[in-house]
Amino acid sequence: MAENQYAFPTEQLSLPSKGLLYPEDSPLSSGTIEVKYMTAREEDILTSTNLIEKGLVIDRLLESVIADPKVKLDDLLIGDKNALMLGTRVLGYGKEYVCTIIDPDTGLENETSFDLTKLPTKELDEKLVKDGNKFEFTLPVSGRVVEFKLLTHKDEKEVQAELDGYKKVEQLNGVSRELTTRLKKQIISVDGETDRNKINNFVDNQFLSQDTRAYRDNLTKISPDVLFEQEYTSQIGEPHKVNIPVGVRFFWPDSV
Repeated sequence: MAENQYAFPTEQLSLPSKGLLYPEDSPLSSGTIEVKYMTAREEDILTSTNLIEKGLVIDRLLESVIADPKVKLDDLLIGDKNALMLGTRVLGYGKEYVCTIIDPDTGLENETSFDLTKLPTKELDEKLVKDGNKFEFTLPVSGRVVEFKLLTHKDEKEVQAELDGYKKVEQLNGVSRELTTRLKKQIISVDGETDRNKINNFVDNQFLSQDTRAYRDNLTKISPDVLFEQEYTSQIGEPHKVNIPVGVRFFWPDSV
């Protein structure tokens, strides 16, 4: 446990972004985040039926364990939020996580134990950082230059709120707007043009599919994150890499 100014035990967790994409005056620019150990108060949050039904339980939990009042969950990049979530789980309930996955070979459910301390972390490449949370990518087909940012938790909430507003339309036409909505939130400029209407028109009508795929591949490559995946041996002995499910049960199996 770390020595700190608070009246409760805390630990410093490393951020995959190394803090390089935050403003210099932000506590997050240190590359770490100070969190407190979970207590009965946090267990109250985990067992809140109201929060579970609204899909807010994990956000409320993470807000509760952040020690520094100057640090807001909304400001965290998605990869850093994932690191906070993982660290909170390990500090609260240990490194072993028992969950049920679908066996890739047999298609059957299989209860499996994973060591959460062995999840790979993809750190930000410092050489890519030139102007804070701004990156450039030249589209391979059109040759246009897209400036973009990595999304924060606040950005993701805004994307989700917009998608929720489209649900009735999507039910009628069967077309999801998730990709274009997220692209519009990420892109800062196209060939130096920052007008939002023009950017939105570019995404809807000019962003070629080959360019979109190349852009998304690049985004995945550079984004700092914790990878919720681990090696797994199937029920017939074949090696696989599987995704680890994350939800309320990730924190406390008996909470729901």
